[in-house]
This record gives sequence, structure tokens and C-alpha cells, in this order.
Amino acid sequence: MSTKLTGVELRHIEMPLVAPFRTSFGIATTREALLLRVVTGAGEGWGECVAMASPLYSSEYADAAADVLRRHLVPALAAVDRLDAVAVAPALAPFQGHRMAKAALEMGVLDAELRAEGRPLARELGAVRDRVACGVSVGIMDCVPALLDSVAGYLDAGYVRVKLKIEPGWDVEPVRAVRERFGDEVALQVDANAAYTLADARHLARLDPYDLLLIEQPLPEEDILGHARLARLIRTPVCLDESITSARAAADAIRLDACAIVNIKPGRVGGYLEARRVHDVCVAHGVPVWCGGMLETGLGRAANVALAALPGFTLPGDTSGSDRYYRTDITEPFVVRDGHLTVPTGPGLGVEPLETELGEATRRIEWIPSQASW
Repeated sequence: MSTKLTGVELRHIEMPLVAPFRTSFGIATTREALLLRVVTGAGEGWGECVAMASPLYSSEYADAAADVLRRHLVPALAAVDRLDAVAVAPALAPFQGHRMAKAALEMGVLDAELRAEGRPLARELGAVRDRVACGVSVGIMDCVPALLDSVAGYLDAGYVRVKLKIEPGWDVEPVRAVRERFGDEVALQVDANAAYTLADARHLARLDPYDLLLIEQPLPEEDILGHARLARLIRTPVCLDESITSARAAADAIRLDACAIVNIKPGRVGGYLEARRVHDVCVAHGVPVWCGGMLETGLGRAANVALAALPGFTLPGDTSGSDRYYRTDITEPFVVRDGHLTVPTGPGLGVEPLETELGEATRRIEWIPSQASW
């Protein structure tokens, strides 16, 4: 189904986290997110931009995403005569970067298209499972006892994999403590968010005895060759996150032996259709993938769960339940049962924003009509 764009509503929301979430690049106490309500001749769809409030995880941030959508991306999409999800990326290709903003726009168009046709996103992407295994990401804590209490709570809640955020000064000790407390049977991995350099290789090798599933993005985003060298110096499998910005980037990293595993974040690669291409490249090379998280609301979480049901997602992702981050989500909450989340089966994303909850989280709204004069 193809149609014209009617307009896009930008909705800035703010949701308090249940607890501060600390990584190597900062501490978050709230999630400021940008939602898109995309209106086409066929209907409406929702997109979620995963850019953060500040350019810390990546060069993108929410206000910049809103600006590029307003000035460039929405007008470009409005000029497309036969609009469907497949047409979004080519229409936006002349504009460099801004993958998270592009991904949100594509997500909204895709949701509108699939809702109009009564087709679930999971089936559209090629899902083979009706539920996905859930991992949880545990932030950097003030002390090891607090970390152990947090991990115990998540294991009691049924999560089947634990990811520990690490940084220099908070790495070997917390990993050792978690292994000693909970044993080797716990699936455990670490995420550095690019906090180390190749000079830290000997230190990172001290994590090898703890039988980790992987170490995620230890070096800076651009340092693909450094990751390839590091992979030869440590036994723990190297997984790339920030470095994987497209299917081509994934193919290059795999060819250079810079990673043994890939974390797929749809916002980071420009959308769910490109995320599927990254998945296909990795499957073709025998590289396992998993779905990363960006503190999404229930809208983004629904789409991530659909993606994680594809066959190459053989490792549990950061597809945690809504209550991991939010006391109140803007959709019906995702609840972990037996370590898994159910894949939505309704048309499109399969979830809808709750009017009251969405209203309470909303800080400002802007409507961008397709017929505006830019």
C-alpha cells in the first residue's frame, strides 16, 4: 500500500526512571523521548526516536532530531508521491547521518502501513518465534553490595541474562563479585560503551576467567581495527554496538574479525528495515545477534520484541519488561513471564499509547503538515 504523507506530530515526552541508570557516559534519572505520530492517507502510525537528551551515546540528541525532522526529513517525505515504508530510506538518503531521526520516521510510516493492512510487524520482519528471551542491563552502582542486590532482584524476576555496565575502575571487581555470588550458570556479559582504549587490552584480559558471553563495544566507535586487534588479545568474545551503523558496517566489521557477535539497535542503524538487513548479513556469516535497548517506551519496546523474534537473534537481548525502567509506561506494560516477553500479534506495532499516561508524560507537541511551505 502506498499513499501520501498528511503530516507528522512531534511529541516530546519525559518519563521518570524507577532508579538512576548509570553508564560510562553519564547518569540518567529521567527519559526524555521524542515520539512521532505519522499521518498518511492510509491512517496513522507511531514512531519513537531513541536519541537521548544529550549527545553522549552518539552524536544525535532529541532536540536535534526534532530540528532535522522539521526542516528536512518530513518535507522530503512529503514530496514522495507513493509513500510506503520501503520508500522512506531512499527519500531521506541525501541527508547525511541522523539515523535515529530517520528510523523514527520510517517506524511511523511502517506502523501506519501495517495497521491499514492488518499485518503485524513481527510477521512483516520475518519473525519465527511468538516470545523472546529477556535479558536485563544493570547500570554502574556506587558499591558492589548494591550491585549484588540489584542482580539478585532481576534474577528473581526471571531474567535469563544479565549485562553489567562497566568502565575503568568498575570492571573486574564487580564481575568477580557477581560470579562468586551467583555462580557460573548465570549468563553474564559486560558493556563498556566505548570507555577503553587498546592500551587496556591486558587489563580487559583479566575478565577472561569469568566466562562472559561477550564484552560489548570496549573501544571507540570508529576504532574497528582496534577492536580486531583486541579480539586477538583477549578470549572474551567481542561484540560491537556503536560501531555497527548499517548492514555494510556490519559486513566490514565481520570481514575484519573485529567482532564475533553484533548488537542490533534499529535506531542506531536507521530503522527496522535496515536492522533486518544487518540481521541477514550476520546470519549469512554465522554471527549471532541480539537486540539492544535504548530505554524505549512501550512503543519502541513492542517493535524491538518483534525484531528479536527473527531467527538470527539467538542471544537474549535488552528487551526487559516495562517495570525495569518505568513505574508507568505509555502503553500497556510489557511483563516478563518465565524469562520471556510475548511478541505482539496485533496490526503494526500491536500496541497503542494510553491516552491518560501519554498525556501526563507529554511536555510539548508540534504538528508538521505536509503542505507547509518550507
